[in-house]
Amino acid sequence: MQPLDRRRFLVSSAALAALQALPGCAAPGAGAGGPDADAERALAGIAEALLAEYPENATSLGLDKDARAPLKSRLTDRSLEGRARHAAAAASRLARLAAIDRRRLDPASLIDLEVVETAHRLAAEGLRFPYGDVVTLSQNWSYRNAPYVVAQNTGAFVEIPDFLDSSHTVATPADADSYLARVEAHAGQLDGETERLRHDSDQGVLAPDFLLDKTLRQIKSARAEPVESWTLVGSLARRAAALGGGYGERARRLVEQKVAPAMDRQIAELTRQRARADDRAGAWKLPDGEHYYAWALRAATTSARTPEEVHRMGQEQLAELQSRMDPILRAQGLTQGTVGERMTALGKDPKYLFPNDEAGRRQILDFLNGRVADIRARLPRAFATLVRGNLVIKRVPPEIEAGAPGGYAAAGTIDGSVPGNYYINLRDTSIWPRHALPTLTYHEGIPGHVWQGEYTYKLPLVRSLLAFNAYSEGWALYAEQLADELGVYEGDPLGRLGYMQSIAFRCCRLVVDTGLHAKRWTRAQAIDWFVRTNGSSREEVQSEVDRYVAWPGQACGYKVGHSEINRLRAKAQAALGKRFDLRTFDDALVLGGSVPLTLLERVIDRYVAKGGQ
Repeated sequence: MQPLDRRRFLVSSAALAALQALPGCAAPGAGAGGPDADAERALAGIAEALLAEYPENATSLGLDKDARAPLKSRLTDRSLEGRARHAAAAASRLARLAAIDRRRLDPASLIDLEVVETAHRLAAEGLRFPYGDVVTLSQNWSYRNAPYVVAQNTGAFVEIPDFLDSSHTVATPADADSYLARVEAHAGQLDGETERLRHDSDQGVLAPDFLLDKTLRQIKSARAEPVESWTLVGSLARRAAALGGGYGERARRLVEQKVAPAMDRQIAELTRQRARADDRAGAWKLPDGEHYYAWALRAATTSARTPEEVHRMGQEQLAELQSRMDPILRAQGLTQGTVGERMTALGKDPKYLFPNDEAGRRQILDFLNGRVADIRARLPRAFATLVRGNLVIKRVPPEIEAGAPGGYAAAGTIDGSVPGNYYINLRDTSIWPRHALPTLTYHEGIPGHVWQGEYTYKLPLVRSLLAFNAYSEGWALYAEQLADELGVYEGDPLGRLGYMQSIAFRCCRLVVDTGLHAKRWTRAQAIDWFVRTNGSSREEVQSEVDRYVAWPGQACGYKVGHSEINRLRAKAQAALGKRFDLRTFDDALVLGGSVPLTLLERVIDRYVAKGGQ
């Protein structure tokens, strides 16, 4: 295992001071050391400003201690006023970044600067739309932007209880006090979102009725539980039991007196909006909806591809993939119907399903952990530089699983004290035939999101705070490909079919997302096309389509990013010939960190120019 030594974290005393001074960007030329040092100071200041605006990220990365300890008691301001402050801060930092003289910067510093500048530019553009939730600058939730402040997969009621349970450590009374402060802040977040819901609805921005129905079912179900059984209460009561101080009871009172009434107010507003909503699914219906979707697609793919280009790309790549799946299916005796219909039949075959009970859920978790153990042993053939791969596999919390994706990952802390989490949605085990599970595990865990994320921890801090959907999801899809190339499906044709169906699934996303938001497809049309074309279960596809409605553009990042990585790999192979080494190429991809696709080619060109080293 080689050490990661590109650069140390850049957290100077000036950067720490910036915690109290937004926008936290040092003026160019403010210190000694030349232009690279000036840029590093500026970026370190921006990192502190981002942590102050989005303090959940300090906790997720294990940075809420020492000078940053006050962040452990805070949550992001989700109010209308908070959104305006975030917009002003992003615009101010963008102007300061533009003023930095980059003519004499070294290539690494220049990439760092342009990564941060791109993230701020996308955020500033999105925040000009006077509605919705723009989270491009928040590492925890930067994968999605949403026109609706609250939906089945968006909003404080979905995100914060699990965040506090999984990421907020409770080892001391001070930690527990900070937890209580965040419980109270959570009530303020809910009210802030309710204020924005009203504001946005006055502009004609209403989630479609089917999303509001799902959202209301979730939030009402959570609200109906006895307060003492809420995650917000039970998590602190369990973890602070040995500390004394009655923390569980104090959390219960806060939830009862502040959080629950705020939830009631949000339920009332969502109910009011449901009475006015219709079933139009696409972003085209929004004020300036065509431009909103163009921005959302650009933010999600960090490319200039138009909706029409993305739609056509999905159709063409899907046809090519299914032409390769057909002979494998035929070899299994599945000869009748389309590829999608045959995959549907395969996915329903009881011999490939786990029991739909708690025993079956435990079997799935055991199976996934076995796949992780297997792939770990293969990774030295794909990487010259290895990281720990600090990973725990968990079930999606039952209280949010109805609206949650099938699987997703959450970063661990930089110091390794809290592992990365790979969550799998086990609300219904029938959506997970055995052949579909390995590739999901490589995507979310190792060598996918959790693995790639650990490489960013040795870059300047600001680079760990910013992620780009197309790179992150493109990498995770490429990780699925690497697993296949490392031989995990040798002797397992059904597993290979599961992998190919996963890639085809992402091709379908290109078609469906653009179909909904640019071509005015209905929800029913999108679901029917997806089920018929890819052979995915209707239950899985309904949840997927609803996700695309709530997060326009996000689902397109996967295949756009994956295709670009493969294009650059082919380019590097052609340029380097016999000198090409998969391990050093993959190192170049991950050691360069999460970047916009517009900058990824420069990273690979630099790798080629250095002779593949």
